[in-house]
Amino acid sequence: MPSGLKPRILAQLHESSRVLAAMGRQAPRIAAAAELLLSAYRKGNKVLVFGNGGSAADAQHLAAELVGRFARNRPALCALALTVNTSDITAIGNDFGFAEIFTRQLEAHARRNDVAVAISTSGNSPNVLQAVLAARKLGVATIALTGGDGGRLKDAADVCIRVPARRVARIQEAHVAVIHVWCDIVEGALFPDSPRVH
Repeated sequence: MPSGLKPRILAQLHESSRVLAAMGRQAPRIAAAAELLLSAYRKGNKVLVFGNGGSAADAQHLAAELVGRFARNRPALCALALTVNTSDITAIGNDFGFAEIFTRQLEAHARRNDVAVAISTSGNSPNVLQAVLAARKLGVATIALTGGDGGRLKDAADVCIRVPARRVARIQEAHVAVIHVWCDIVEGALFPDSPRVH
């Protein structure tokens, strides 16, 4: 190993583990968000997820775990990542502006009692915030995954889970952990008899 790399690697891993350990304080909000997801699915509704950049990847990750599977062989759950249809995104961005790319899709796909999951490490992404406000007008429950002080999403969403970190990498790592916790809760509650595959 090149000289000096080991301390840098260990520092990153220790910082990550400290942030994940501190997420225990967010357990009540994580549970409240899981209840919103369960309520939607029990009513036959769906989950819509969105974010920018790395948060767009996390949105797709959550949708994939719900539609496919997390750890159990069970029926598919309806989840849409609003970050994947490049024709929609570019048409809306071109015709209405980038701030509308998620709002317009929510207007098309969201129905009352669905759940919108908004992911923004800062909590201040304008298009994510605008979509949360639009979702609430549509009667859609809103969950925000953020970092730091939660930004403007903290007060806009029904439930806001804030990662106690400023570094984007640490926030994103914790977001993935929360996503996995939700998937475990949802599968365990809705499909307790489905066999675990890993």
